[in-house]
Amino acid sequence: MRPIFHRLWSVLLAGLILAACGGPSNRDAPPESQLRRGIGTSPDSLDPHQAEGTWANDVIGDMFIGLFTENEKSEPIPGVAESWTVSDDGLVWTFKLKPWEWSDGVPLTADDFVFSFRRLLDPKTTGAVYASLQYGIKNAREVNGGELPPEALGVRAIDPQTLEITLTAPAPYLPGLLKHYTAFAVPKHVVETVGEKWTDPANIVVNGPYKLVEWRTGDFIRSVVNERFPGAADLCFKELVYYPRSDHDAMVRLAQTGDIDMNNSFPTGQLAEVERKLPGWPRISPMMATTYIVANTKRAPFDDTRVRKALAMAMDREFVTDVILKGGQIPSYNFVPAGMNGYPETARFTWADMPRDQRLAEARALLEQAGYGPSRPLEFEFIHRSTGDNPRIAPALQDSWATIADWVRPQIRQVETQVLYNQLQQKDYEIADTGWVADYNDAYNFLYLLDSRTGPMNYGDYSNPAYDALLDQANNELDLTKRAALLKQAEQLILDDAAVMPLLNRVTQMLVNPDITGYADNPEDIHRAWFMCRKPKAPAQ
Repeated sequence: MRPIFHRLWSVLLAGLILAACGGPSNRDAPPESQLRRGIGTSPDSLDPHQAEGTWANDVIGDMFIGLFTENEKSEPIPGVAESWTVSDDGLVWTFKLKPWEWSDGVPLTADDFVFSFRRLLDPKTTGAVYASLQYGIKNAREVNGGELPPEALGVRAIDPQTLEITLTAPAPYLPGLLKHYTAFAVPKHVVETVGEKWTDPANIVVNGPYKLVEWRTGDFIRSVVNERFPGAADLCFKELVYYPRSDHDAMVRLAQTGDIDMNNSFPTGQLAEVERKLPGWPRISPMMATTYIVANTKRAPFDDTRVRKALAMAMDREFVTDVILKGGQIPSYNFVPAGMNGYPETARFTWADMPRDQRLAEARALLEQAGYGPSRPLEFEFIHRSTGDNPRIAPALQDSWATIADWVRPQIRQVETQVLYNQLQQKDYEIADTGWVADYNDAYNFLYLLDSRTGPMNYGDYSNPAYDALLDQANNELDLTKRAALLKQAEQLILDDAAVMPLLNRVTQMLVNPDITGYADNPEDIHRAWFMCRKPKAPAQ
């Protein structure tokens, strides 16, 4: 074993917690001790093993701390882990845990992590749609598929303060992955007692800085300081209120009246107007995120690569980003965003530099080869998310596809965002818009989505043994340059198959009160409340 890092929690805490602000922990808390933020839509669950989406992560990440957590720039730093070692072959990671308590005073032990990883990957755990993120753990895929019992998972407690995780292949990105909520420990003693109701405000037990006390679905979620969290007394905000609202114009108005401090977006194309209304509030920065179109590859007409490729070629990405959105988004001809760690060059659609009129002609020829034309029109339904810019983008895509020929007849339908994601996971759709925000800074986090063994997150049900084999080769390659080349080869394969149709690379579009300190732009767009404070008001003159 070779030692990697060793940091005491007291050192970490000094860097995490900023100057203290006072205030009671109750619903009548004064504004200076309360952080109010919009999160876009309502989580289906606040169980780390059953949640999905950035909107759930905003809440869960303030309540739980994993082996690793993140700093204000969303870089992985030690969390519950005090120190760790890695075997020479990169497969066995051994963690020493800090003394830690759950919010009810029960000690947190390595057994909680063992229980939690097994629960995440147990096929009996319904709703664990992100379980595949942890397939790098030995036997995880087989456990999740019901081929092996949860006890076969490569996670064990050596003693109450020592946890061992064995991987199937080296994972240099593991610290970033272990800060994802699928890797959070949940309180075994509570889950085994009350079952799925353990996240109800009356039952929930956490190990992070804030604890849920109230949840009115569709209205607000409220958390208060967990007094057993190390450094709880130094947290600036004593109460957090999250608003699941998708109307960004309405959230701008709430910011103007002083009723919110943050929102996860603002109306695209209205940057100048929002800046005029709220000087210093808009925050735009590059993001490790791709908005893309996905087709059900097992359902006609999208089981034909030629049809998918034709639609991908016809999409007018520049019109969407430059005319409709006008918010700094980048037209994307690649699936993996540029600039990810260890991935210096992305793959690209081979036709990306072809003039648009030539692309449309080629798209028409492909569809004709597939048997479509005036006597057999191509008709399909494109569903899109109800939140963000998606309702504005959908008509532009409809026009792009209809431009191929008058016998290409797309219909569009808006679907509530969470419902759409449920349909994607169940493969109950023809073609849809979607997006992916990196869970950790590595190209594999995007490419694993198309692995035939991934499960619900393989929205298009894409299956290609050659692609799976390339990912396996990359995962077992210790030379990072060779690994990047294999991943690029895999990305090129899915682009050539039009297994995904990238539209744009996103930027963060946050609204943040300039009086809030401890907020930092970062490409993962993760912003934890426990770093933040409010500037003290200037004394009256």
